[in-house]
Amino acid sequence: MRPFGMRDKLGYLFGDFGNDFFFLLVSSFLMVYYTDVYGLSAAWVGGLFLIARLWDAFADITWGRFIDTREPSKNGKFRPWVLRMSFPLVITGVLMFVHIPGMSTGFYEAYAFVTYIVWGTLYSTVNIPYGSMASVMTEDSVERASLSTYRTIGATLAGLVINAVGPQLVFVDNKADADGFFMAAILFGLLSISCYIACYKLTTERIVAPAGSAEKMDLKKTLKGLIKNKPLIAILCASLIFMMNMMLVGAVNVYLFKDYFSSAGTLSFVSIAQTIAVLLCAPFIKTLTTKFGKKEMSLVGLLIASAAYFFLFFLKDIDAMTFIYISFIGFIGFGLFNTVIWAFVTDVIDYQEYLTDLREDGTVYSVYSFARKVGQALAGGIGGFAIGAIGYDASREVQTNEALNGIHTLATLVPAVVYLGIFLILLFFYPLNKTRLAKMQEELEARRGAKESKVIK
Repeated sequence: MRPFGMRDKLGYLFGDFGNDFFFLLVSSFLMVYYTDVYGLSAAWVGGLFLIARLWDAFADITWGRFIDTREPSKNGKFRPWVLRMSFPLVITGVLMFVHIPGMSTGFYEAYAFVTYIVWGTLYSTVNIPYGSMASVMTEDSVERASLSTYRTIGATLAGLVINAVGPQLVFVDNKADADGFFMAAILFGLLSISCYIACYKLTTERIVAPAGSAEKMDLKKTLKGLIKNKPLIAILCASLIFMMNMMLVGAVNVYLFKDYFSSAGTLSFVSIAQTIAVLLCAPFIKTLTTKFGKKEMSLVGLLIASAAYFFLFFLKDIDAMTFIYISFIGFIGFGLFNTVIWAFVTDVIDYQEYLTDLREDGTVYSVYSFARKVGQALAGGIGGFAIGAIGYDASREVQTNEALNGIHTLATLVPAVVYLGIFLILLFFYPLNKTRLAKMQEELEARRGAKESKVIK
C-alpha cells in the first residue's frame, strides 16, 4: 500500500475545497438571496434554517450508522460515498438558486423549503464519509493534525473564492441579483465536482476494520461508549457553539458591509484577510502541535480571537477597511484553532475505540456532525430572528440607526463571547492534552497489534 504522504494531504484538501464551494455560498449568501430576491421575511428564513438543520442533524446520525454497518469495498469504506453522492448534491445546490419571476410568496416559500432541505440531506451523505476518512488515512497523531491543517486550507481557499468572487457576481449596484446568484451556483457547482473527484483519486484509506466487523456492531455498546466519551462531549459542546458563531457571523457580515458600512464589495477583503491569516498559521501548526499539543495551541488561538472581537465591539466609528485590519488579528487566533479542530475529531474517534474496542469512525463523526448541524440550525434560526428583531427591513434603502447598531453588535460582541466560551469548555472539560493523547495512542497500537497477531495465528 502506498505510504501516507503529500498526495493524501492534497487529496484531503480538495475534499473540503469542494465541500465549501457550496457550503459557504449557502451560509454567506442564501439568507440575503431569500430576503432580497424571493422577498421572504428574515424571521421565516430563520425558521426554515432551524427546521432544515435539525432534520439534517438526525440524518447525519442515520447515515453515519449506515456506513459503519457496511463492509468496506475494494476502494475503501468512505471514499466511494464521497464520489457517488457528490453529483446529486451539486445538482440540488444549483436548483436552490433558481428564480422564477412573478410567483407568489407561498410558491417561493414552498420551493425554498423543499430544495434547501433536500440539499442539506445530500450534503450529509458526502460530508460524513469525507470527515470520517481522516481517521483511517493514518494512525499518526501529528499527521492527522496536518490533515486537519490541509482541510482547513481547502476550506479557506474556497472561502477566498466565494467571498472574493461571490459579491461581484451576486450583487449589482449593491443589490442582490437573481441571475448573478444562478450563475454563481453553476460556477461553484462545477468547481465543487472537480474537487470531489480529485479527493477520491488522491487519497488512500489505510486503517481497515477486520472482515465481518460491520455485523458485530453493538448499538448498546456504542451508545454506552458515546456517553462515557468525555472528550467527545466536550468537543460536541464546543463545536455546537462554534458553528452557531460561524454561521451567524457569516450571514450577518453581508448586512454589516452592505448596510452598516454601505460597501457590499468590501466584503471580498474579509475573505482575503482570513485566508492570509490561516495560510500564515498553517506552516507552523505541525511544529507547534508537536511541541505544545493540539489542545494547548487551540486555547491560545481562542483567546486571541476573543480579544480582537471585544476590541472591535467598542470601535463603532471606523470604516470598513479599518474593521478588516483589526479583524485580521482575530483571524490569526481563529486560524490557530480552526486548523486543528478536525484533528480533535480523529482523536475522539480513537478514544471511542479505546473505550469500546470497536472501530466506529462513521458513527462518531456523524455524532460530531450532528452537533455542528444543531449549531447551524440554531444560528440560522437565531440569525434570522435577530436580523428581524433589530429592525432590519429589506424594503428600506437605508436602515435605521437602531438596526445598524444591532448589526454591528451581532458581528462583534457575539463572536467575542463565543470564542471565550469555547476556550473555557476546552480548558476545563476536554481531557486529551498532549500527554494523555500519547498514552492513549500507545495503548491502542498495542491492542491492534495483539488483534493482528491473533488473526495471523
